[in-house]
Amino acid sequence: MSWYPVPRSVATEIHTAMPDSVRRREVSEWSKGNKGGAVVDSFLEGPCFDPDGNLYVVDIPHGRIFRITPELEWQRVAEYDGEPNGLAWHPDGRILIADYKNGILALDPSSGEIAPVITRRNSERFKGPNDLIVAANGDIYFTDQGQTGLHDPSGRVYRLRTDGRLDCLLANGPSPNGLVLNAEENVLFVAMTRDNSVWRLPLLADGSTSKVGRFAQFYGVSGPDGMTMDRDGNLFVAHASLGCVFVLNPHGEGIAKIESCGGRTITNVTFGGADNSTLFMTDSSGGNVLRAAWHVRGAARPMRSGR
Repeated sequence: MSWYPVPRSVATEIHTAMPDSVRRREVSEWSKGNKGGAVVDSFLEGPCFDPDGNLYVVDIPHGRIFRITPELEWQRVAEYDGEPNGLAWHPDGRILIADYKNGILALDPSSGEIAPVITRRNSERFKGPNDLIVAANGDIYFTDQGQTGLHDPSGRVYRLRTDGRLDCLLANGPSPNGLVLNAEENVLFVAMTRDNSVWRLPLLADGSTSKVGRFAQFYGVSGPDGMTMDRDGNLFVAHASLGCVFVLNPHGEGIAKIESCGGRTITNVTFGGADNSTLFMTDSSGGNVLRAAWHVRGAARPMRSGR
């Protein structure tokens, strides 16, 4: 896709940084598989607001979930043997977790207890869930990324219905990652990190998908990661190596570039704030949460992150 004329640039600022007291400077199983065995003190992902304005984030390599209060106090809600990645608020008060090691889980934010939602499909473990969203009817959409890529385009996109049925919508994804539904919930956008693109999946009346296509193409060492949408249908794409969030209009044309004031590994994004028009981004390389003002409110999704 063309980025000319150059879209306007939007500045960010640091909203909050992980305190030194909770950073873990050690090698983890996750860092051995994803960072060449380097010491990784944190890797933030999955920003998700609850109705009270608390921001939840995960620390993937150390199996932790934090709650950041409006006063910017960091509270550890859970720590367990897992690799939590994506989060989504559920109207029943639970926080759903896409966990790379354990499947789809649910967190009770008041007690810190974690329970399984779905851990296997037909007795087979998932490759490694990455992100998830909840539709208006309660269906859960999630990506099963694992270590897939252009060398192994076998990543999957699933829908878990409220009656327990599990539909495989896509089985040839080269690293499916973040995902978001349009306002009508008849189109699902999926970030394909190693294809450096965003795919568009039309959702048909019978529950299947057809004529899947590339909505946008990017460049760089890594690729698109987490995504969100505003009320005008503009798509916000966090890029995990270019240090920004790209904003695309409903036609896939670039209209803005939200520049990181921190590191280059911008992994996920959500709307929040008093009027739901502030964009919050996880800067995973620095252990920061960034923010930027936007002129349109985030999409009204009572089951999605944000108020």
